[in-house]
Amino acid sequence: MSNNRQNWNSKLGFILAASGSAIGLGNIVFFSSNAYQYGGGAFYLPYFIALFVLGLPIMMLEFGIGTMTGKSFPMALSQLAGKRAEFAGWWSVMSAMFITAYYVAILGWAFGMMVGSFGSLFEPGITAPFTPFEAPQPSPSAMVYFFHLIATWWPVIFIFVIWGLNLLILQRGTESIERAVRIFVPLMWVFMIGLVIKGLTLDGGFDGIMYLFTPDLEGISEAGVWRGAFSQMFFSLSLGLGTMTAYASYLPKDADQINNSFLVSFLNCSFEFIAGLAIFSLLFVFALNPAGSTLSLSFFVIPQGINELSSSPWIVRLFGFLFFFLIVIAGLTSSISLIEGPASALMDKLKISRKRALALVAIPCMIGSVLCTLPIIVDKGLSGNGTLGLSILDITDHWVFSYSLLIVGFMEAIAIGWVLGADKLRLALNKHSKWNIGPWFNIFIKFVVPGILLTVIGTSLWSEREGLYGANVDMGSFNWLPIFIPIFWLLISLGVAFYLTSRPNPEEA
Repeated sequence: MSNNRQNWNSKLGFILAASGSAIGLGNIVFFSSNAYQYGGGAFYLPYFIALFVLGLPIMMLEFGIGTMTGKSFPMALSQLAGKRAEFAGWWSVMSAMFITAYYVAILGWAFGMMVGSFGSLFEPGITAPFTPFEAPQPSPSAMVYFFHLIATWWPVIFIFVIWGLNLLILQRGTESIERAVRIFVPLMWVFMIGLVIKGLTLDGGFDGIMYLFTPDLEGISEAGVWRGAFSQMFFSLSLGLGTMTAYASYLPKDADQINNSFLVSFLNCSFEFIAGLAIFSLLFVFALNPAGSTLSLSFFVIPQGINELSSSPWIVRLFGFLFFFLIVIAGLTSSISLIEGPASALMDKLKISRKRALALVAIPCMIGSVLCTLPIIVDKGLSGNGTLGLSILDITDHWVFSYSLLIVGFMEAIAIGWVLGADKLRLALNKHSKWNIGPWFNIFIKFVVPGILLTVIGTSLWSEREGLYGANVDMGSFNWLPIFIPIFWLLISLGVAFYLTSRPNPEEA
């Protein structure tokens, strides 16, 4: 196989792809939920501080090592900081595959809600095979429809539709990715701006905006708000997954990655800003009070608000369809990058074809997606997640998403800051940039970023002392899952990372 890597056809294609990777469920689903959970305006100041002290430095690091080496995340870390750093890169790649499996499952549910918009989602009389929802509902209920949906095998079919779209987009690498994001990314902006306009024209919509941007000084003083903001920024920008380095490796070595980092980061945060406007205006228009969970906000609360937008059932159905279509296309722009990161790494390490690399990533991830959508009811009373699939997804998300990416971020900052030397990366970034970054960058990569991430990881682990996540929910014969899932994730991800790291690199073979 040739050593020549693909290239983006244009800078616009790269920016759209990278921003599309960053803009996904995290912007629409997780951001609004976190902002609500942490008090609206109290969340924004820590969030923007997180952008400058964590998001931008790590984005520059991941873009920088991609263009410096022209390699994927693990191989770039190996070249610049040695085998130990490569191990961290492979752990990131393996964890990204776990995340991809359940991320596609969520997209499958969103696809089902999208289809249901022209079905029974906005109709009364729906039931679900759970004790609270067995009686026909007198009015439309998105919550009941969702639990009815996940208790069927339809989501398993929908996830194969999502996987088919992902592989279709990825089949020609940068060429087909760029073609897709040129359509999907602008569409996301158009649809979300449309929701903002609609929300602001309704009575009470402006009150939601005021809540979102009115800072609560008492709330800002709480440690949990800062932990939530720093975690949200790291996840929202797709950092620690290897995707940004993979995308950057398809750029020429003279690419201005300082400028690119600012562009992608601000596009991502601007979209979150607009998503916050849209969702909070709807919440306050309809006096909805969502629970803190991410699923409740996007799958239950917003559809209930959409149901009240108009007396015309077809306008309601259209808005419902567009909202879930927005979630699906936003998720697709992220899922293609989640798959491309591991595929790019395998192509670099094993020197295999794109088709074979995609198969090595897709097959185990598809199995994981199916497991996350299994409709087996394990909790009929809904004291927990209800189905086996949702329980597997919830526990996996808690461990992989909450820990692996932050730990990898900490290790990559140490590897580049202390082993390679932060100044070497800074000089490489400045060499091809219109705006030079000063010695402050060294301090951030060596001290500030590791310190923040270590604090967030430590406080998260400290919160686990109260009991193993998920162990307090009765899942019948599946009560072993809360112990099995984190052990399985660690054994598989660390085991495969060790195996791939121990193999000789192509230049050594």
